Formats: sequence, structure tokens, C-alpha cells
Amino acid sequence: MNKYEVVYIIDPAVEDEARKALIAKFNDLITGNGGSVDKVEEWGKRRLAYAIDYKTEGYYVLVNFQAEADLPKELERNLQISDSVIRYQVIKLIERKVGIKPRAVRPAPAAAAPAAEAPAAEAEAPVETPAAE
Repeated sequence: MNKYEVVYIIDPAVEDEARKALIAKFNDLITGNGGSVDKVEEWGKRRLAYAIDYKTEGYYVLVNFQAEADLPKELERNLQISDSVIRYQVIKLIERKVGIKPRAVRPAPAAAAPAAEAPAAEAEAPVETPAAE
């Protein structure tokens, strides 16, 4: 099963109960066709970036779901038919695989070890101060 995400904007003139029924309808469409709804986020009424059919606000809904490859096409068809939906977008989420291998820890070169000890030996030696005359 593939992971998908759909965002759709409902007309703000739709009543609360009708809007909840519309959201439940799309969720039932997903589960009825063999998918599973992971998360539903209602973002609420927000201002649109540009006017759509002379409307400047819309009610945003985000749904994350898992389904077979043919379900998004059916969901888009139903979203397009609905008069209450202003805009929608279905996106397939891609799981990123990390192809970077961790670096191997390299041992310190043998030549660098004595050079590192030399300054430490000088620091340990007592420092002679000139006698005051």
C-alpha cells in the first residue's frame, strides 16, 4: 500500500453539519475502497491566496491515508464532482531511503604520534626564569 496525502478546500458557506458529513463521506470513500485513514486535520477557515469564484476564504482539510494505486483517481473524481469543494490536491508521499554509508574510522598515522608527544614534553619541562640582578 502507498501513502498519500490529500488537501481539499470546502466552500465556507457550507453549514457545520453538512461540512462534517462531507468530510466523513470522503473518509468513508477511502476506507470503503480498501484504504485506511491515518490522520485527519481540519485547519479551519483560512484566507485564500487568490479569489476563486469570487470567494476569498475556504475551509481547509488535510487527510493522510494509505491505499492502493487506483484509489487516488477515484477520490479525485469524487472531489471534482462535489460542488462544495473549491480546490483539491492528492499527493503520493515518497519514503526517502538514505544511501549514504557511514565513514570507517581510520587509525591515526604512526608518524603523527611522536610529533604530537614532543610539544607535550616541552610543556612539562620546568621553565627557567632569569635571576633578577
